[in-house]
Amino acid sequence: MRTAFHLVQEDEDQQASVLTIAENLSNDETADVEDIVVVAQANGVRPVTAGGTHSDTVESLLDAGISFRACSNTLDTMDLDESDLVSGVETVSSGATELTRLQDDGYAYIRP
Repeated sequence: MRTAFHLVQEDEDQQASVLTIAENLSNDETADVEDIVVVAQANGVRPVTAGGTHSDTVESLLDAGISFRACSNTLDTMDLDESDLVSGVETVSSGATELTRLQDDGYAYIRP
């Protein structure tokens, strides 16, 4: 099973919820999880920035094997660049395109 989470919310509690649900899925021994990806775009990119409110959680999840991808369009809009992200967060040209690609590749889409 492969799952893509969409991190797009501005609300910090909702951002924390996405990260917690991704972590819970990763730790669920009853699920045969092959891959978990969190795609961050719009205001959802804040948690994946270095020094962001949830950057420690993002680092921990990266260490646990969860992938994070940040939308380059969002980074441009927010005047951020790749060096502003938590180490290990990848960039993609477009969050929407990446989510579409992942779904086309058989990933389940979750947007809590």
